[in-house]
Formats: sequence, C-alpha cells, structure tokens
Amino acid sequence: MGATKRLTTEYRNISNENNETKSENFSAGPIGDDLFHWKGVIFGPIDSPYVNGIFHLDIKYPTNYPFKPPTIKFITQIYHPNIDLKGNICLDILKPHAWSPALTTSKLLLSICSLLTDPNPSDPLRPDVARQYINNREGYNKKALEMTVRYASV
Repeated sequence: MGATKRLTTEYRNISNENNETKSENFSAGPIGDDLFHWKGVIFGPIDSPYVNGIFHLDIKYPTNYPFKPPTIKFITQIYHPNIDLKGNICLDILKPHAWSPALTTSKLLLSICSLLTDPNPSDPLRPDVARQYINNREGYNKKALEMTVRYASV
C-alpha cells in the first residue's frame, strides 16, 4: 500500500465516529490538501497534571511512510521530561530503529497520551524535569499543571 493510500485510510479511520480507532483523547488530520502534513490535537489525560489541556502537534510523514516513522512535535509548550522546549518527543516507537509499519497515527497519538500519564524519566530530553519528576513529584505536578493552564487552556 502506498503512502497516499495508507494516509487516506488512516485519516478516514480517525475521522469516522463508528470506527474503533476513533478516540476522545486525540484527533488529527491533514493540513489543507497535503496528506503528508497533519495537525494533531491531544486532550490532556484526566489522570495527569495535563488535564483539560489542549495540546497541538505538528505531524510530518515521509514519502516512504509507513516504512519510516513520521516526525511529530508538540507545538503547544508543555512541561514534561520526554518533550523538549522545541517540542521534540522522546518516544522509542518514533525512532527509526524501533519503528514498525504496523503502527498507525492513532496508535502513535495514543502512545503520546500514555507518555503524558506515565513519563519515562530514565530517558529524558529534559534531565532537570526528569530529576524533579523523580525527586519531587508534587512540585513536578504543580509546575506541569501551571504550564498547562498557561499554554494549553482554551
């Protein structure tokens, strides 16, 4: 299946309310007519300091997708050990060596939602935030919630 056909199918699945891949945690779709450049939105998980936040993502697919992973970045500023100040995300399945063509945009966005609930401080992009997460969870949660209110509120 070519990249265009695969992306068309994925978009249809994400958009279709009757499909099992439809989620209340995220949405995504092409920007204009460009099937290889999408905007994603993640709604902050209830059981996290990101609750009620709306986080915007920039998703760019390579022309050889699904054989190579997309590049996904947070546009909305977020306080998280695995997301740097430029929006880069440290998530194994986004790395070329761990990528599988069986993964879909829905699965990636669900994994990013899970990362918000369960950060991985042992593989941080922001070591200072990871240290706070490990040593002062209350302070981390407070700062993450403050940043969510400041940058991810409607």
